[in-house]
Amino acid sequence: MTKIPRIAIVGGGPAGLTLARILHVAGFQSTVFERDADPHERPQGGTLDLHEESGLLALERAGLLPEFEAIARYEDQGTRLLNKTGKVLFEESGEGGDRPEVDRTALRATLISALPDDSVRWGCTVREVLDQGDGTWHLSFDHGVEGPFDLVVGADGTWSRIRPILSPYKPQYSGLTFIEFGIDDVDRLHPALSTLVGRGKMSVEADGKAIIAQRNGHAHIRGYAIFRVPTDWIGKHFDLSRPDTMREALNREFDGFAEDIVRLFAASNEHFAVRPIYALPVGHCWTNRAGLTLLGDAAHVMSPFGGDGVNNAMLDAAELARLLIERENWAEAVIEFETQMFARTVESAQGAADAAATQLSHDGEALTLEMYRSHSAAHLESAG
Repeated sequence: MTKIPRIAIVGGGPAGLTLARILHVAGFQSTVFERDADPHERPQGGTLDLHEESGLLALERAGLLPEFEAIARYEDQGTRLLNKTGKVLFEESGEGGDRPEVDRTALRATLISALPDDSVRWGCTVREVLDQGDGTWHLSFDHGVEGPFDLVVGADGTWSRIRPILSPYKPQYSGLTFIEFGIDDVDRLHPALSTLVGRGKMSVEADGKAIIAQRNGHAHIRGYAIFRVPTDWIGKHFDLSRPDTMREALNREFDGFAEDIVRLFAASNEHFAVRPIYALPVGHCWTNRAGLTLLGDAAHVMSPFGGDGVNNAMLDAAELARLLIERENWAEAVIEFETQMFARTVESAQGAADAAATQLSHDGEALTLEMYRSHSAAHLESAG
């Protein structure tokens, strides 16, 4: 009889939870260790668009497509590109699109609710990964040591605690930093801004900086002011503890942009956050080590341009689960998974790196317009 491995999944994001769910459906037990104290400790981020061949495929294998349909927003797939004067350069409604949006918090809640109550251990930050010398591993936490585990899966994001055991590479700063802001109840309180953003995403790029604003669920807009700056620049120019001065500073930085656009900052709520963008090298890989592997951002974090991050992560989870379930030798299944993942993610990592490199360049607006038109033409061709 084939031995079923004792599996620890470090990280309770979309990748780790998807892996746990698909394994559960097949009768495999796993334990997810998540550092958050509970599911509601912090905001989970903005909206995600799930792709048919990756994120949606993973949900299908997890048996959660009906639950996803209840939270998906097919109506919010639109795209708008403006210049700094407010002129619309490109607009696409997104109606009939095949990449539905979903709030990250709602997706996470759906995945958690589809797992047994004892599957996720909250408030567990990994302090140390201990090699037992027999192919098994223990995990050390503030509350003590857990294990042994035959397989530890690092699904713990950009600054993974598992990755250093497998790879010497660290994520490198891309040169881009996002300042995140939010607008609440936009349809009722700010109808003009609701129209400006539209049913999806609005972006404007000029003068070496950019604004992206994207519709989330519950009439919320999540926005980003984007700069190409050194890592210490934000701290010298912005005080995140004072929302009023944040709005004033953003207005100054975007002086010369249309008033209709910069009004986004005046409407923002009290919560601002700094998001420096980091990425691992394109083609990042490692030599297999028995009992350990990585998926999602822990394996191949990339810039958000292209929207492939969560889709890659969920497909990683689906493929690792499939191979663990199908192969008689689970250790060989992990090697097969890693080999396939290394090859599969190169194209999207390269695309994200190229997009990050050209973002906020002297001809960034023209390049973005060309990208949107190309994607639109390709979509029309595939639909025809």
